Amino acid sequence: MIDLKALRENPEAVRASQRARGEDDAVVDALLSADERRRAAVARADALRGEQKSFGKQVGRAKGEEREALLARGKELAAGVKAAEAEQSAAEAELTELHRAIPNVVHPDAPEGGEDDYVVLKHVGTPREFDFEPKDHLDLGTRLRAIDMERGAKVSGSRFYFLTGIGAQLELALLNMAVAQATAAGFSLMITPTLVRPEVMAGTGFLGAHASEIYRLEQDDLYLVGTSEVPLAGYHADEILDGEKRYAGWSSCYRREAGSYGKDTRGIIRVHQFNKVEMFSYVKPEDAEAEHARLLAWEEEMLAKVEVPYRVIDTAAGDLGSSAARKFDCEAWVPSQRAYRELTSTSNCTTFQARRLNIRYRDENGKPQIAATLNGTLATTRWLVAILENHQQADGSVVVPQALRPFLGGLDVLKPAG
Repeated sequence: MIDLKALRENPEAVRASQRARGEDDAVVDALLSADERRRAAVARADALRGEQKSFGKQVGRAKGEEREALLARGKELAAGVKAAEAEQSAAEAELTELHRAIPNVVHPDAPEGGEDDYVVLKHVGTPREFDFEPKDHLDLGTRLRAIDMERGAKVSGSRFYFLTGIGAQLELALLNMAVAQATAAGFSLMITPTLVRPEVMAGTGFLGAHASEIYRLEQDDLYLVGTSEVPLAGYHADEILDGEKRYAGWSSCYRREAGSYGKDTRGIIRVHQFNKVEMFSYVKPEDAEAEHARLLAWEEEMLAKVEVPYRVIDTAAGDLGSSAARKFDCEAWVPSQRAYRELTSTSNCTTFQARRLNIRYRDENGKPQIAATLNGTLATTRWLVAILENHQQADGSVVVPQALRPFLGGLDVLKPAG
């Protein structure tokens, strides 16, 4: 949730954020009005409770007819307190509903617009010129006996798959390389639950506009996570932290991918289940932008290790998730599509998630303050697409990037199965 104090002090900043996202800014005034009603209701209820407490002492000292009159007045006061508390409860419910409906305030430097209005910050590496017609990752993976989509569909339906043989080994090597980098950088490794309670999913901001992307187990009232960001955010819910925290979460992830189409449905670019190593940081709000830059640098360090050309984009406001104030994506070159496709993203969620989940730290005066949370992808199954396609050879073999070889038992070339 956004900071109500900041909203009262500068409502125009929140209105501007809503417009930048392409959303209705009238909700800002509705929230301000609800906030005023709640505060007025709280004041009335407090005043009546104070009067009732004081009145109770008078009744205790009174006798006879005076006492009877005071008791009658006491009943009126009790009814008034009950009505005021009901009004306060209703006002608080209205405020909470409106408060949760407003996404995070967009960083002023984030581009305005929608999905296609991103800004390219830089290119790293040059797309390779092939002297043969490059194959796509599914053709390569099939010849390597690394990917089996047909049996994945037979077992689980469309857009499920098996990683087989060297494909499974390659993914584990990639994820283990990500873990090695993360732990060397001071992240604590976590293997996280993939089922979470509704309050945790809602707390991270995923039950808003994109709730349809999430798998839900209705009988158990649990959600399957699309990223370990969710359980890592919930890990310290209702706690006061003793300092900044950095976690690297390894988990399976599940997404409906309802809007994907065309080439995205071929192979493992957009699938319903995949594995991922995700960085997650808890820091002081004033340190969040510097931490965001660090997360991006760690992502780029991983991309350098797999030796693929990529670009970094600043995501436009209208394409941000509800919890993100700013997001940078790293997109790798995919030769078969002659296009850059997302491999990583890192988001600064400021205090939005922590406020919902009641995660705090103590400032220099020992007073609890809301923490900031950030997340960033370090490796996922989709990286196999870029690795296979960019390092393919004319005979269908794939050269293993140098940094990845120690995690693959020293193997330097993946060769097609006979």
